[in-house]
Amino acid sequence: MTAETAETSPKAPADPVHPARPARRRTGRGRTPLLYVIASVALLVMAAPFLWMALSAFKTKQDLTANPPVWIPSRWTLDNFTSLLDQLDMPQYFLNSLIVAVLVTVSNLLFCSMLGYALAKLDFTGRSKVFALVLAALMVPGNLMILPLYVLMNGLGLIDTYAGLVLPFAAGAFGVFLMRQFMQSVPDELLEAARLDGAGEWYIFWRIVIPLVKPALATLTIFTFLGSWNNFIWPLIATNDPDKYTLPVALATFANDPNRTVGGGNGMLMAGSLLVVLPVLAVFAVLQRHFTQGIATAGLK
Repeated sequence: MTAETAETSPKAPADPVHPARPARRRTGRGRTPLLYVIASVALLVMAAPFLWMALSAFKTKQDLTANPPVWIPSRWTLDNFTSLLDQLDMPQYFLNSLIVAVLVTVSNLLFCSMLGYALAKLDFTGRSKVFALVLAALMVPGNLMILPLYVLMNGLGLIDTYAGLVLPFAAGAFGVFLMRQFMQSVPDELLEAARLDGAGEWYIFWRIVIPLVKPALATLTIFTFLGSWNNFIWPLIATNDPDKYTLPVALATFANDPNRTVGGGNGMLMAGSLLVVLPVLAVFAVLQRHFTQGIATAGLK
C-alpha cells in the first residue's frame, strides 16, 4: 500500500478508553433474539382471548364446563352454530349490521374525502375556521353526543330505521382530518397543470386526487367499518324493534336471556362472537397492503 493510498483510506474510530486501540463496532445482533421473544410473548397475550373464543365455538358442553379449562376441544362440533341459528335470526341481524356498516363506510369515504380536499386544496373564506371546528369535534367524547342525537333522530321519526343508525355517523371528524392531511401531500403543481388544461374541480378530485390517496382511503375504510360493525351503544338506544337489531345488540340481548343454559349458551355466545369478528378480519385482509402503506406514509410526514 502506497503512502497516498494510506492517507486516503478511512480510519477506524479510536477507542475512547484506549486511544491507540480501534473502537469496536456495536451491532444490534445480540438484541434481536430478545426482541423476538418479547414480541412473541406480547402477540401471544393479545391473541389468547381470540384463540379461546374461536376454539370455544367448536367445543361441546362438557369441554366448556370442564375444570380445569381445556383449550383444544376433545371433540370438534358445529352444534353451537346450529343452536345459535335456531334460537336467533342471525341472517337478519348479520344483514342489519352489514347494511349499516357499509352505508356508514361509503358515506364517510365520500363526504370525508370531499371535505378533506376542500380544506387541503381549495382557498375559500373561513377555511381555517372550518378546520378548527373539525379539530374541536375530535376533542368531544362521542358519548356526550348520544342524548342530543337521540332527541334529533326521535324528532325526525328515524328511530328503528336504517337512516337513524347511519346518519349520525355519515361523516366523522377523524375521517376529515385524515383525508385532509393526506391530500396536503398531493403536489399543488399537478392540480394547477390540470386546471390550465381545462379540467374542473370534480374531474381533478375524482381522476387525480382520489387515485393518489388510496392508502388513506383504505385506512379510513378499515377504521370506519370496524367502528360501525362493533358499535353497540347507539344501535341499542336507537332500536326498539328486534328486527332492526345489529349483531352486537342481538348477542348482548341473548347473553342476558335467563332462558339460555349456561354451558350451551356460552358456546353459542362464542360462536356468535366469532361470526361478528370474521367480517372485520376479511376487510382487514383485503385492505392490509394499502393500510400498511398508509401507516408508513403517515409516518414519513
